[in-house]
Order: sequence, then C-alpha cells, then structure tokens
Amino acid sequence: MTPALIVTILVLYFGLLVAISFFTSQAKGNDGFFVGERQSPWYLVAFGMIGASLSGVTFLSVPGWVGNSSNQFSYMQAVLGYFIGYLIITYILMPLYYKMNVVSIYEYLKERFGFLSHKTGAVLFILSRVIGASVRLMLVAEVLQSILFDDWGIPFELTVTICILLIWLYTNRGGIKTIVWTDTLQTAFMLFSVGLTVYFIANALPNTEDIGIIEQVTNGPYGQIFFFEDFYGSNHFLKHFFGGVFIAIGMTGLDQDMMQKNLSCKSLNDAQKNMMSMASVLIVVNLVFLFLGALLYMYASVYSIPFEKPDMLFSAIAMDNNTPVFIGILFLLGLIAAAYSSADSALTSLTTSIFVDLIPEKRKTDDNKVHLRKRIHVAVSLLIIIVVLILHHFTDDSAIGLLMKFAGFTYGPLIGVFFFGILTKQALNDRAIPLTSMISISFTFLLWYYSKGAPGVEKGAPGILGEYAFGFELIILNAFLTFILLFIASKAQSILKK
Repeated sequence: MTPALIVTILVLYFGLLVAISFFTSQAKGNDGFFVGERQSPWYLVAFGMIGASLSGVTFLSVPGWVGNSSNQFSYMQAVLGYFIGYLIITYILMPLYYKMNVVSIYEYLKERFGFLSHKTGAVLFILSRVIGASVRLMLVAEVLQSILFDDWGIPFELTVTICILLIWLYTNRGGIKTIVWTDTLQTAFMLFSVGLTVYFIANALPNTEDIGIIEQVTNGPYGQIFFFEDFYGSNHFLKHFFGGVFIAIGMTGLDQDMMQKNLSCKSLNDAQKNMMSMASVLIVVNLVFLFLGALLYMYASVYSIPFEKPDMLFSAIAMDNNTPVFIGILFLLGLIAAAYSSADSALTSLTTSIFVDLIPEKRKTDDNKVHLRKRIHVAVSLLIIIVVLILHHFTDDSAIGLLMKFAGFTYGPLIGVFFFGILTKQALNDRAIPLTSMISISFTFLLWYYSKGAPGVEKGAPGILGEYAFGFELIILNAFLTFILLFIASKAQSILKK
C-alpha cells in the first residue's frame, strides 16, 4: 500500500469525524459535553461502546496473543468473566449512579465517605485512564510510524502529537455528545474490517480437502481455550475467569470513561439495555479476533512473512507486498477505528473527571466554566503525549499484557473502596481511603514484582511464591486487600470511639 493511499484514507476518515462533530455540537455548554444532555439513544451507546471497549490493543494485541503456545485462545476465559462483571455493573452499580444523578461516578465516594475519598477515586481513575489511553495510542502510533512516517523521516514524537491533535479536533466541540456518534461509526468500520479480513485471509490459505478452516484452527496449535492443568501458570482458567470479572467491574463499571456514555442515556432502563447488549456482542467479537489471530499466524507461516513482535503481526501481513492492497486498506480502517473509538472517549472522560472531581467549585464561575473545561482538555492531551513517549522508550511488553497489569494496580483499590461502601454500613474516617489504597497498591506491586516471570526475578527462576506466576488475578488481590484494610480500619475506629 502506497504512502499516498495511506494519507488519503487518513484525511478522508478524520474529515468525516470532524464533520460529525459540527453536526452534534449545537449545545455549547458543559452539560452537552459531559453527559450529552442525557438524551443519547441507548442502542447507539451500546454499539459505540463495543469499539471503545475493544480499542487498538484488541485489534493488534489480541490476535498477536494467540501465537504463544501457553496463550492460544486463553483470553476467552477472561472474556467469559467479563460477562459476569457486566451483570454486576448493570444491576448493582448503574442503579446507584442513576439514583444519585451523578455526572462523575466518583461523586458517590464523596457522599459515602467524604472529600478525600472522592479525590482518591478520581485520582486513581485519572492515573488508570491516562496510562491505559497512552498504551493504546502508543501501539497505534508505532504502527503508523512503521508503515508511513519512518519513510518520510518524521520522528515518533511528531507522530504521537499528530495522533492526539486529530482526536482533540473532533472532541473539543461536542464532548460525549459527539463521541456517542463517532464511536458508532468507528465501531461499524472496525467490525466491517475485521469480518472481511477474516473472510479474505481464510480464503487465501491453501485448501485442505477434508478439513474446514474452523476445524484447522480448533485442532491446530492455536485453538485451545480452557487451561486447567497448571494452577501455578498465569493462564489457568480460575485466574483468567475471576480476573475477568474484576477487570470488567474496574475497567467498565468504575471507570468514568465507560460509565459516562451510559449516564448519557435517557433512563436507567435504557442504560441497562445498552450494557447487556454490549456484553453479549463482545463475547462473539473477541472470539472473532482470536480466530483472526490464528489465521494470521497460519498465513504468516505459509507465506514466510516476518514480524518483529506479536503486536506487529497484523501490520506486517497487511503491509506485505504479497498481500492484496484491499487487506491493507481494511487493516488501516479497522486499526484507526478501534484505536480512536477508545482514545477519544478517554480524552473526554479525563476532562470531565478533572473538571468535576478535582477543580474546586469556587473556581467554576458561570463566566469561565466552558473556558476552564477547554483548558483542561488541552492539558490532558499534552499529558497523554508525554506518557506515550515515556512508555515507548521504557517498555517492551505486549500491549494487552501491559494494560492488564496496570489495571490490576490502579483499578483494584477502586473496586475495594466502592464495594466496601456498597456492601457494608461501616463508618470510616475519610483519611483511611487514600492510605489503604497506597498500602494495597504497594504490597500488590512488590508481590508481583518478585514473583515468577516478573522483572524482579531472573528468567526461569522461582519467585517469592515459588512457581506461582501472576495472571489477571492481580486485580482480585488488590481489591480484596483494600477491602480488608478498610474493614480493619473501620473496626479500629469503632473500638477507639468506645
């Protein structure tokens, strides 16, 4: 695929997104930017959230995940756990948010515990979302750098800046009201691209007379879904499944980015229909991505296509000279759709959380509210650029693995704090929330860092827990530790009062 064709696709694509932002941003105030005046059709929100949930990491890293013999289709174990997590979000968390009529979900913590708890929840989300959005954008920027900007001598720093600037252009005007519509379009592009790519790659593989392509994948070296053999291994079913439950609760139910779209629906009933529709479709979509990964590995093997690392497999095949041009076009459309449907909402939700949760009310006058929100929007954009560059230079992990590790450290305390507030009636000193959160994160990090397969342990050597290797269950450990510490703190507080 020629550079001219790549640039043409990018210009037309983002021109369409900017045009949508003009048609959806008639409401100039912050209510339209933050919650879309609570008039978003639930079916549009549900469809758009599929793309926001998947992101460029799913588009590139999930297919790449399949190639490791200890991974294969094991990610589906976590996806099944996600569905249970979405049920908890739908019938426990969302009624709470709608009852309180919140703009930021962390306002609940202020009501339940106090000022410091509110700020702690917001800071944990901001840290989580900045890192998560940066990991997603870094992966996409690396692909664009390799297929286009390297040939032009453009440095990676400028590539990242261009990526963020394009998002800022179409989110600055309409906020969540624009995001609901652009995410719908981008999800359609992504699913269309993946579906056609699966079809064409499957047909490009050599025919096997008596064995269909589905049977080839399921019986081949990539198709194992369930792993029960080695409990100490990172991919055991229980670790992935229950880790998936907690990851869904943290990264969706306690994430302002994902919940902001739900809060823009007209009613709780609409928001619940949105969540369960999305949850059901995501099971099928993730299975298709894993199936695509198996096909890509088979294709690369047959046609001897080299690639630097698993995350770059799809890109290497799409841009190979022997691959039909339309596969490259589908790849590029799907990639930018998946990446930007996640990144644009992250930019909007971070702006919302900082404005609502961190800026003192006395600074929000009627005259400066919109101007202040726009300045925050710019500041968040610059922050993400900086974090992307730091991650690019100092990490070399699979993007999806990196994302899940960070989720375990930052969303764990949020789950512990929220569910301590929901499940107990215990009184708690507001200052205990930030303290227990920091203790829990620190302990979880140290336990992981010195476990088998982590950076603090020599490769192949046992860690502090012997042969035990952490997987997606890091978030469970962190959440339960936070919950227990809060329970102890509340009991100590009751004893001292007596």
